[in-house]
Amino acid sequence: MSFVMTAEERMAFLAEPRIGVLAVGRDGRAPLAVPVWYDYEPGGDLLIWIDGGSVKDKVLTAAGTFSFAVHTETLPYKYVTAEGPVISKDTPPTEEQALRIAGRYLPAEEAAAYVRQSLSPRSVLVRMRPEKWLSNDQSKR
Repeated sequence: MSFVMTAEERMAFLAEPRIGVLAVGRDGRAPLAVPVWYDYEPGGDLLIWIDGGSVKDKVLTAAGTFSFAVHTETLPYKYVTAEGPVISKDTPPTEEQALRIAGRYLPAEEAAAYVRQSLSPRSVLVRMRPEKWLSNDQSKR
C-alpha cells in the first residue's frame, strides 16, 4: 500500500493555507529552516515574501535553491515537500501579491493593515518552481 499522494493531491495540499517551512542549505552551518507564510496555486510557482537583506534573503541568494514543507498536525497525518530553484528574487511583491499571501493567514482587514505596515521597497518576492516532491498521506491506510 502506498501513502504517496498523486500530483494533483500534493499540489492541492500545498495550495491550502498552511504555515510552510523553508529549508535552505548554507556553508559551514546546519541548513536554515524557518516557518513562513506563502502562496501557491496548483501547477504554479511557490511565492514567499521576505525582507531584503535578511538571513533568509542572503542564504537564498547563495544557494539558489530550497526545500519547502507543509504538514497536518492532526490525524490522519499528511505532508508534502517541494524542492526547486529560485526563479526570481529581485523585486518587492505587488500590493495584490502581498495581500494574497497575508490574506491566507489573516482576516481581510488585518491582512490589509499588515501589508500597509510591512510592504516596503526592501521587501522581496521569492519565486520557486517546484521540481521534486515528496508526500505522505496516512489517510490512505
